[in-house]
Amino acid sequence: MAMNMPSPRLHRPKTFKQDNNLCYSPKLCLYILALCITLLLLLQFQSLQQWQNLVFKYRALASPQNCTTTTAQDPESISQKLRDSVTFLPLKDLRFANQPLDGHTWFMSSMYDTREEGEVQYQQFPSESSKGRLLCLKGRDNHDGSWNYYALAWPEALPSNATLMKGLTFVAYNHYNFDNIWHGLSAVMPFVAWHRKNNCETPSRWVLYHWGELRFKMGTWLNILMEATFGQPPYIEGFTDIEDDSQPVCFEKAVARVYCNVSVQRRVNQEGPDIGMTLLMRTGPRSFRNETAVIRIFEKECNKVKGCRLMVAYSNNLTVCEQVKLMSLTDILMSPHGAQLTNMFLMDRNSSVMELYPKGWLKLAGVGQYVYHWIASWSGMRHRGDWRDPDGEHCPYSDDDRRCMSFYKNGLIGYNETHFADWARNVLNDVETKKSEEEASKHGSASCYCS
Repeated sequence: MAMNMPSPRLHRPKTFKQDNNLCYSPKLCLYILALCITLLLLLQFQSLQQWQNLVFKYRALASPQNCTTTTAQDPESISQKLRDSVTFLPLKDLRFANQPLDGHTWFMSSMYDTREEGEVQYQQFPSESSKGRLLCLKGRDNHDGSWNYYALAWPEALPSNATLMKGLTFVAYNHYNFDNIWHGLSAVMPFVAWHRKNNCETPSRWVLYHWGELRFKMGTWLNILMEATFGQPPYIEGFTDIEDDSQPVCFEKAVARVYCNVSVQRRVNQEGPDIGMTLLMRTGPRSFRNETAVIRIFEKECNKVKGCRLMVAYSNNLTVCEQVKLMSLTDILMSPHGAQLTNMFLMDRNSSVMELYPKGWLKLAGVGQYVYHWIASWSGMRHRGDWRDPDGEHCPYSDDDRRCMSFYKNGLIGYNETHFADWARNVLNDVETKKSEEEASKHGSASCYCS
């Protein structure tokens, strides 16, 4: 007999749809959301802490207290860096080698001059313009100035192995040389003006450069003049105690590259005629073809002016004292271009100079032909122009060929009677009208007013 048993229920897995109430339970959703927010806050807090630590560390490193402490802890390192930063540049800047007079830029070209109205231009070290730094030199080449060098360095951080030279040093440069008196005077006379203006401070040594090349002597006459000015013979530094040419030398105080206009009055002031007119002759090269005719022209014009006296002289026949006396009596100096004109610096302020040249010099002689214009300016005198002979020896080359200078350099000088007479008359008339003012300025002296 079959019993009626209940049929067993088949167990079926719940589908997603069937478990919908579990997934979307509000309590479960709130729990999951709270957990996510907590985790996010923890991560953000940890990142913020790391960033703050980085900022605090950077501020501590950049603080002034930390910098001061670091510097104070390693001063030698800073000094060494300053020593290593000294940069030496060539004394002769090849960029300006072909234009030596255009601002005097070829020598120490990176330096700027101290300029004062009516005074010499110069560079002084240390000074405000050098920011307290000293002048240092390196190299002893006497053939190529671009192998000699200069630099500026702090007194506390001189270049490694540098030698410090005490006292005042004059660093003179020259486009020509120091053996010839007129070349040398154009380089050293401005230092005399600086000396007078600065309480007659005397140099311990001279360093001489010709186009950046070292020179080790002055001409005899130039030595005598400098000894008379400074009270002792000039000591020309040869750096013989420096074993290595690459070893720098620095100067406690230096004055360099002095030039420009300056007034230097004569030393000797003796009584003479109202107007002294001197015709200074040459013998041999650049002398007059007809001396008698030239003397006659100038003598005729001088005789027309009351108190004028013409003096004719050959400087090679005069002693040093006679040359000084002659120049002290001269108000107007006439002479061919040549070394004898150097004596013009012995004349009084406002004296006049008239210069004569052979044929060909204007085109071919270069800037050196104007040296007596410069000396006249430096000495407070007036250069009254020049006359250039249009006639002379024939050159087989073109007029602008530099080989022609060998034909013209020592040529004889002719004359032009009309031009010479007019020239002399104009200068004499001007001197005569201004004589009273010039007499008042005669009594100055070039000697220093120091005890």
